[in-house]
Formats: sequence, structure tokens, C-alpha cells
Amino acid sequence: MPIPLSRVAASLAAAFVASLLATPALTAQASSTTGAKAPAKAPAKAPAYDATVRWTSFGIPHVKANDWASLGYGYAYATAQDAVCTIARDVITVNGAQSLHLGPGEGRLDSDVFHRAILDSAAVAKFTRRQSVKSNAFSRGYADGYNRWLRDHRDSMPAACRDVAWVAPITALDVARLTMGVGIRYGLGIFQRQIATATPPVVGPVNPGAAMDAGDGRLALDATLASTMSLRAGIGSNAVAMGKAVTASGRGLLLGNPHYPWQGASRFHLIHVTLPGEVDVMGVSLYTTSRVTVGFNKDVAWTHTVSTGTRYSLYALELDSTNATRYRYRNAWRDMTSRRVTVPVKGTDGTVAGQSRTVWFSHHGPILALSAGSWNARRTFAVRDANSENDGSAATYDALNRARNIDEVEQALNRQGTSWVNTIAADRNGTAYYADLSTVPNMDAATMSRCRVQVQGFPPGLAALNGADPSCEWTTSPKSSIPGAMPPSSMPRLRRDDVVSNANDSHWLTNPAAPLEGYSPMVGPERSPRSLRTRAGLAFIDEALAGGKKVTPQTLQDMLFSHRNYGAELLLDTLLTLCTAPVEPVVMTAGGAAGGGAGSVAGSPVDITPSCNALSAWDRRETVASRGAQVWRETWRIASRVPGVFRVPFDTNDAARTPRGLAVDQPAVREGLRRAIAGAQQRLAQNGVALDAPLGSIQYVERNGERIGIPGGEGQSGMWSVITSELRPGGYNAISTGNSYIQVVGWSADGRVDARGLITYSQSDHADSPHHADMTRLYSRGEWITLPFHERDIVADKSLRTLRLRQ
Repeated sequence: MPIPLSRVAASLAAAFVASLLATPALTAQASSTTGAKAPAKAPAKAPAYDATVRWTSFGIPHVKANDWASLGYGYAYATAQDAVCTIARDVITVNGAQSLHLGPGEGRLDSDVFHRAILDSAAVAKFTRRQSVKSNAFSRGYADGYNRWLRDHRDSMPAACRDVAWVAPITALDVARLTMGVGIRYGLGIFQRQIATATPPVVGPVNPGAAMDAGDGRLALDATLASTMSLRAGIGSNAVAMGKAVTASGRGLLLGNPHYPWQGASRFHLIHVTLPGEVDVMGVSLYTTSRVTVGFNKDVAWTHTVSTGTRYSLYALELDSTNATRYRYRNAWRDMTSRRVTVPVKGTDGTVAGQSRTVWFSHHGPILALSAGSWNARRTFAVRDANSENDGSAATYDALNRARNIDEVEQALNRQGTSWVNTIAADRNGTAYYADLSTVPNMDAATMSRCRVQVQGFPPGLAALNGADPSCEWTTSPKSSIPGAMPPSSMPRLRRDDVVSNANDSHWLTNPAAPLEGYSPMVGPERSPRSLRTRAGLAFIDEALAGGKKVTPQTLQDMLFSHRNYGAELLLDTLLTLCTAPVEPVVMTAGGAAGGGAGSVAGSPVDITPSCNALSAWDRRETVASRGAQVWRETWRIASRVPGVFRVPFDTNDAARTPRGLAVDQPAVREGLRRAIAGAQQRLAQNGVALDAPLGSIQYVERNGERIGIPGGEGQSGMWSVITSELRPGGYNAISTGNSYIQVVGWSADGRVDARGLITYSQSDHADSPHHADMTRLYSRGEWITLPFHERDIVADKSLRTLRLRQ
């Protein structure tokens, strides 16, 4: 809806007055000599910041400035408009001040200890010194722009953080801490509790012949670590880049489809920033980051997917039997170092008192308590994060934002600032590109195998190296700007004029016609099974290109928004053969049946006919109108764990199509699948979900009392269009991750950039914002918008409003 001109005028008038009040006043001092000639007035001082923000429909800001400091000023102002509460919340997190404002519960004290120890003043100062003059100017401007927004809106704060002490002015050091916190998110950040609670044991008698284990028995990961690892596994993305050989325009074409959280600091925010002569880029940043990280300019478009690379190494440390803070390195003992951290904590009565802890370090990195808080008297573990010394994010993205072709995209990525993601890109010249140039330890497979320490109780995904052997350290390469990190020249990349893609599997099958092999397992596995989601993308791409067809932007839009369930397309027909003849009721056993069945009642007969009917009628899509998708989703959640469930096993030479088929000829598998259907039926019934309910009526978000149906489903069940949501009474109304910022970017035959997209959860997480649900409604209806990158599109927007910010 166009904004009334009266509102625009009032807004501009208020902003003009505010800008005058914010501009330092210059006064001339009059002479005290009678009749003396008054001195000439000093020329007006130029403002430190001068930025213009224009908002188009759906609350998309376009920030323009003539210097980096002013660009940061406008960038922060525009972002705070939609996310001030989330930014403020993350500022107290990275500063270790949650316990002061919110109390120590729910892991906040551990988080505060971690952040105060890891992101201390020395680390932040070192990070800041390594930034460019332009980047530090941008950060200063960002802090002042955020603070300006707080001043301008002191009487109209969002309800979610109105009148709370933790929404406060920030400094450039806070901006640095926010950036550093994102960089270590999937390294040290996984182990926040384990670092914050690690305490030396009281050393007692040691039995030299005792088995070496992770603690005082089998390792039992605490719930915090297990849930954090589970969240990491749920973060994902799809990306497809197509080149001139297969596009109708003869130019590049890109689909970016990150699957990111729908709540909190990792939400995306759409923004367009321009500094004439240097950068003109549109795309998204996370709420608490300050560069466009997925987006496009007039020449290139790029997106990211979370890569399979390992960000950290655990080191097993043999301890001195007389002093548990000394560990063996070579043939000598080394003393651990420590940092004493004091956290201000608000008590239940409102009083504040300091609580102190000591955080311990080896030369490898912080010491961990993986199970019971204290480490074993004979062994403990340290963690080294490859991103703990990575200060290249701003330089990388500044270069990426202004790249003119794939050569310059690669040059930007070689700066090593894409900490934990793959990059998929296309350019106006028609080149498609993939690279995993994320930050991983520089270690080859032979060294990993030789140095690995067997630890009783370690779960899959965790491995420890021998911390006493210097040859087990990461190799420092002069070709890497990060100590111990793998140099970009040793990591996988691929250029094509047809297609590259990634859906969070490793680099191996970026293009099945040109497998990427021979790289360190620290980057990811090769010649191994791909996920159903990866295989779905490869199958859809093959269909789009079948018979020499040429691809258009609409092809990629339809590929995603058809919401096809590839798992069901592969397997459902066979599953339904279990329903063609009269079926004896399935009896669920106590504790669940073979392959699953959680929540079943011992001895209760379950007639699976209703589920079979719902599955038979289902269109095998997960649109808001699809009926029965929920039955497949819950059935496959159980059925995928049935031993030997596939008829055709994985074949390295046919990786995109295997494993496939259901082994229904095997009695155990057949029974396991029947029990999976029954278990799914019971689980849905227990949560009050009808088997044939339209998906949009049971998978939705509520925005100010309005229910908005959300299409998409879980990747593990075979969906490429991903929405991950928790089944609760009434339906899937707790969406955690999934389709977020979606962009399709191409170029017309004459080279003009053509960009479409949307943010599925909308721009603002403030419930009282007009842009809290507008794009979510579009997503529900399967609609896209043309992204207003070109000046003529901006000025023609009927909702255009403009604010000039000077200070």
C-alpha cells in the first residue's frame, strides 16, 4: 500500500529537525570591544556522517553515501529499523553481559564466561588493528548510526525491547565482537559450556595400567553440546549456478536458497548499499553482521551453503600425575595458562554481584570439560579453532561485493574470510563457479590417521589428536594468511559453462560429470553417499536440462517453488504396495517397533489403512494445499532407520541415483516399514493432526494473530525446498530453520542484471513493524518480487520514502 504523502512529509520533517539537532553547533564568540568589527563567521563544519536511506516496498532499504564511515552509519540505521532488539541482545551476548541484564539461568552465565574469556579486550584490539582503514571507518560509522537510531526512536521503541536497560549505545569494539562471534560460531562456539565449566580435578592416586578414556568412565556429552551439534546439523542451503552453455540468455544464472534460522541473530536482512565508484551491491546480511554476504551486483551474483569442512581439532592432553594443569608436549611438561573472568550477575532480588571463574588454556587452545565439568586426572582435551585468528571477513566481502567477474570472485575468496561456507557464483559473462575456500585446519588424511587417539565413548563426528606430538600440529603454510589453516590453493573449486550445485554435501559431486577428488578429509568426504536433498537437486537439474532445453530464471523459481518431495517420488509407490491387499492391524511393541515407533502403546493394534489412503491421495508435494505430506514426513523419519531399508545399496559409480528402492522382499524390512507407518499415524494422532489436513493448516506461523501457511518440508524426507519445524499439538507451528532469503539472479541477453527473490519470514522480527509478515504472505502464496536494484525501479516504487542522515 502506498504510504500517504502526509506521513512522508511528517517523517522527513522530523528527520530534518533531528539531523539539525544531531549536528554539532558552531557559535561565534562576539568581541567585547565597543564598536569593534565583528569577526567573520567560521565556515560551517562538514558533518562527520552524511548518508541517505531510501525505503521501497516491503521495507527494503537502499543506503547511499560518499565515504565508508557514512556508509556504515546508514547501514546500521537501516538495519536497526528492523532488528534493533536482536542486535542489542547479541551485543550483550558477545560482551558477556547476559547475566547482568537477564540473570544467569538457561546457560547465560556459561555464555558470559566464554565470551569474556575468548573475546577479551586484547583479542578485539588485535582484530581491529588488522582491519583496513576503510573497514574501521565503516565500523565507527556503524556504531554511531546504530546509536543515532536509538536517539531518534527513544520514544517509539519496538515492544519487544522497550524500556529495557540492555538496549544501549554501542562502540566500534562491539561491532568487532559481533563479527568475531560469528566467525567462531561453528568452532569454539560449539563448546561454550565445556570451556566455561572446565575445572582441574583434585589429583589423587593414579593407576598407570588403567584404560585411557575420556573421563571417569564412558564419555557422556552434556545436553548443551548435543543440542548445539544438532542445531549445526540443521543449518543448510541449496545453491545452483548455471553457465552460458545451458541458459537461454547465454549468460550466468544463479539460485541462492539458504536454509537458516527463522529466529534470532542469524536471520537475514535485505539491503542495497552504494558508495559511488566503489560498490553498488544488493543482498542480505545477518542481523548482526555488517556486510552483504549473499547477493549480487551488476556483474556477479553469489550465494553460500554451509560446507562440510571441519573448523576445529580436539587435542587429547596427557596430564602430569602430580599437577593436572600441566600437560606433556614432546618429552617435557608444559604449564597451562589461565584467565580469571568475573561476570556481573543479577540475582532474583535485583542486586548485582560478581561471579568469578578461571578459564584454562593449552597452547592448542582452551581446555574442555566434555562430560562432568572437571577434567580427568590423567587426560583432558583442548580445542583449536581455525577461525580464532581469522580477521579476513570484511576484506573478503568488500572485495566480493565489488567483483566484476568470476576471476575477481575467486580473488576475493582467496582472502579467506568465508569462515564456514561454500561459495557458488555466476557472472554476466556466463561462467558458473563453485569453491569451498572456507577455513579448515591444514592437515592431510595420513596425518589425521596417524595422530588420531582412540577415546572410549567418543561419538561419531568427534575425534581427538595426540596433543603431545608436535608432528600432529596443523601445518603452517606461507600461502595461508591464517596460521595453521589450509591455503586456498589446496582447496576444491570448479568452473563450468554448464552447471554447478551444492546442498550441504561435500565438494565431491558439485558436477557429477567432473567429480572433485583428492582433497583432505578436513574439507569433506569423497566417494560417499549423498543426501536425499542433494540427489533431489541433481535430479531436478537433469530434468531442467533434458533434451538440450535452455534454462531461464523461471525454471529455477519453479524448481524450488514446486515443493516436490523427491523422496516420495522415489520410494512411495513401493511403500504403498504394503497397502494394496487387506492388511492385518500392526501391533506396536513396548518402547517402539523395529526401526522406530516412539510413542506407541504396548499391545495396541494400529490399522494403517487411513495412513495408506492419505499417502495414496497425496500429490507428493509440500505446498500449503498438499494433503498427506505429514504422513510421509513422519513415516520416513522412522523408516529411514530400518536396517537394510534400501533395495539397491550405494554405488560410487552411480552416486546420484543410489541407494534406491525399498527392500520390501525382506520380511524384517517389510515389517519395519509397516511399523513406521503405524508409528507415524500414532504420533500425528497424539498431536491432534489429521492425516489428510492441508499442510498450510498445520504448518504455519502466527503473526499478530494471523496464521500464515508455510510450504516446504524436511530435507531428510527428500525435500529440496526445506522447512524444518517441530511437531507439537496442533501441527508444525514451531519453525526453526529453512528457506529464508531466496534469490534468482541472471542477466538479459544485453547484459542487464535481472534479480528476483524474497525473505520468507519478512524483513523485521519486530511484531509491531509493518514489515513483519508482508513477504511471508507472498511466500505462502508462491509469489516473488523483482528486487529493486536499478535506480529507475527505486524511484518508481509507489511506497518510496527517503531519509537523509547527517551528524
